[in-house]
Amino acid sequence: MPALAEAGYHVVAPDQRGFGRTTGWDAAYDTDLGEFRTLTIVRDALALLAALGIRQVEAVIGHDAGARIAGTLALARPDVARRVAMMSAPFTGPRPLPFGTEGAPAPPAPDIHAALAALDPPRKHYQWYYATRPANDDLMRCRQGLHDFLRAYYHHKSADWPGNRPHPLRAWVAEELAKLPTYYVMPLEQDMAQTVAPHMPAPEAVAACRWLPDEELAVYAAEYGRTGFQGGLNWYRCNTSPAHTAELQLLAGRTIDVPAAFVSGAQDWGIHQVPGALETMRTRFCTRMTDCHLIEGAGHWVQQEQPAEVVRLLLDFLRREG
Repeated sequence: MPALAEAGYHVVAPDQRGFGRTTGWDAAYDTDLGEFRTLTIVRDALALLAALGIRQVEAVIGHDAGARIAGTLALARPDVARRVAMMSAPFTGPRPLPFGTEGAPAPPAPDIHAALAALDPPRKHYQWYYATRPANDDLMRCRQGLHDFLRAYYHHKSADWPGNRPHPLRAWVAEELAKLPTYYVMPLEQDMAQTVAPHMPAPEAVAACRWLPDEELAVYAAEYGRTGFQGGLNWYRCNTSPAHTAELQLLAGRTIDVPAAFVSGAQDWGIHQVPGALETMRTRFCTRMTDCHLIEGAGHWVQQEQPAEVVRLLLDFLRREG
């Protein structure tokens, strides 16, 4: 944020609904999930801009789940976002409406969860685990404590973990998804804290971690200790439930037509966790994708692991004539 501001841009980065210091949401599991739907979060961003007296922005920028919010905003309101930059999670828009099914309904999709559970060893997908009732308590009451859980989780998904050597997967089938690290496709009988615990970095590695020193990680641990994880987990509950994603089909078939950029770590499995998504985003969904960068020496936390290079690429994208 300071680097972009020093370059002359006004940067606005709110805690989003369910996180940090933003209020007006319910932290309970048994709450109205409509509060956490994608279009609700997009509306939050538009309402914030309106409150600030801003009608149009040079770019909307989002990382991971924020990439979906940024992409949806650019898809729905290209009059507001002149550009869009998405990081670490390729975005291909809402699922298409079934087409040409009159008299011949589409066959039901295979049960990927049953297929994962039938593997040896049995597995489960992290997003559907995060949507379960026990997930918040699993994380808040984990044996290693909140700070150490977050340290292992951040390390496991970073370029510092030597197992992050991603490659494309052929299809959304259990045998291919099982090639993902366990922080994406977990052991069936473990929670996430148990899954990442064996990958806790050694004390000397923690001391050498300049992109997330312990005093900064302590801020994350304190905030999650105060709010819990349920607000963020409710995002997963919405996005894994057809009942809460159906409204997005109002935008089905549309493309992002403003200049678009994608930035990710070269050691980030997230670019391949949905097979084919990166290529679809680049070649079909974003009609003006001018930039697609995979930064060496960065895993999933690209803006933290390699901040100078991310800023350089963003400024180049922002300054280029549209």
